[in-house]
Amino acid sequence: MSIDVIEFAENLITLEDGKKIQFEAHQKKILRHVFTFDGDGRLPYSMIIYSAPKKSGKTTVAGIVTVWFGCTVDAPTEIPIAANDVEQSRGRVFKAAKGFFKRNPILRQECISIGKTEIELKNGTVITAIPVDFAGEAGGNPSMISFSELWAYRSERARRLWEEMTPVPTRKNSFRFIDTYAGHEGEGEVLQDLYHKVFNEDGTVKEGIERPLGEDFPAYAVGDMFMYWDHEARMPWQTPEYYESQKQHLRPNTYLRLHKNLWVSSESGLFDMDKWDACVDPNHSPPLPDRSIKFFVGVDASTKRDRSAVVSVYRDGDKLKLGPKRFWQPTPEDPMDLEETMESYLLDLHGGYKLAKVLYDPFQFHRSATTLSKKGLPMGEYPQTSSNLTACGQNLYDLVEYGNIILYACKDLRYEASCAIAKESVRGLKICKEKSTQKIDQIVALAMACFAATSQREPLQPLPPPSKGYFVDTIIEDRPELSEDLKWIEDW
Repeated sequence: MSIDVIEFAENLITLEDGKKIQFEAHQKKILRHVFTFDGDGRLPYSMIIYSAPKKSGKTTVAGIVTVWFGCTVDAPTEIPIAANDVEQSRGRVFKAAKGFFKRNPILRQECISIGKTEIELKNGTVITAIPVDFAGEAGGNPSMISFSELWAYRSERARRLWEEMTPVPTRKNSFRFIDTYAGHEGEGEVLQDLYHKVFNEDGTVKEGIERPLGEDFPAYAVGDMFMYWDHEARMPWQTPEYYESQKQHLRPNTYLRLHKNLWVSSESGLFDMDKWDACVDPNHSPPLPDRSIKFFVGVDASTKRDRSAVVSVYRDGDKLKLGPKRFWQPTPEDPMDLEETMESYLLDLHGGYKLAKVLYDPFQFHRSATTLSKKGLPMGEYPQTSSNLTACGQNLYDLVEYGNIILYACKDLRYEASCAIAKESVRGLKICKEKSTQKIDQIVALAMACFAATSQREPLQPLPPPSKGYFVDTIIEDRPELSEDLKWIEDW
């Protein structure tokens, strides 16, 4: 097998469509530079960052490098492939490497075994998919460590894994290979710290940075770190038609991060207001009391400052529809009497409609919920933790984005929708507001009601799955050390 990575790959790597890999010119330029050995058989860099827009073949390149290195260089050795905070241990790079071994009989013959999380080669090298578990990886002796989507290394566990998995100085070759695109400003400090070794805050290149592949190519070297950080679409399938489609389905900041590889703020408007308006049906209005209609209700209660709101939705065929709602504005001088306002209104709803579920935050509403539960209302606690606000916020965003909710014209609800801010995280879009004077309580209550309706049984059709995903456990924010016990939900 050739020790030249390009020759190795183009002879032995078969893609999922059955065709042999053919690198683009810019990929060959990068790979030949970073994987050319000196006279002593050593590689020039101990850290290689490969960053380009989404669908630029980053995962494929990382998988190829893993297979090539494992088969041809410094055996026997260890090659851990690290998950990030949004992946299970069997991440995309390990899956790609596993596929390359399985699809080519020559490569398959190099394997003793190909398991779910480990590939053992005849030369003694072991390729292992590892979770974000720094304690379990202490004391390793790897030649290559693969990190995928380093922007998602946000938790303390992930940072400790990064710090633990450093190149080994006693090996002839030991390096970290990172494939990623940009993240959110102020988050993912591991990648951001590396980025700012090359770039200023405004994105310009710092003075004195070496350009090993020429001034017109986005590759940089700082000491023993090589960084390829591209904003340009260079692959044949990255067509204008593809990007036009992506612009229609992604919020502006998300588009810039994924497809321009730019660092962006994690906060932006939750809704495209044109899409919100498209969900408004001028002929729709709250139905009159009808016990045959099953309602789902969200309750956002405050006694002194914020608005309080009760919002209901119901199913009509393959859509959700906005039902009766009400809000109240307490003040410190005139606080809410929950019994006379929200409790009374919920009892009226219970008398006129069939209530399937009422979700509420117990912080202000526990006593009222206990009273209402004794009177037969199906009350369900839904604490407004960060993870819960992300879950229901992502769900409401998807309903509006894909037109699976029907609203009636309401100026105050539309105003609140325009004030709602989406804070992006690895779990999805968290509902928040930019200023404390702005009101989004009806939006929060609507999100809770919609979450109750869509999680009660199978999702609406043709509602697509959430575009960002989320954890349902509510303790992750306060107890990050327990996050490994949580389940990643992809099909909710």
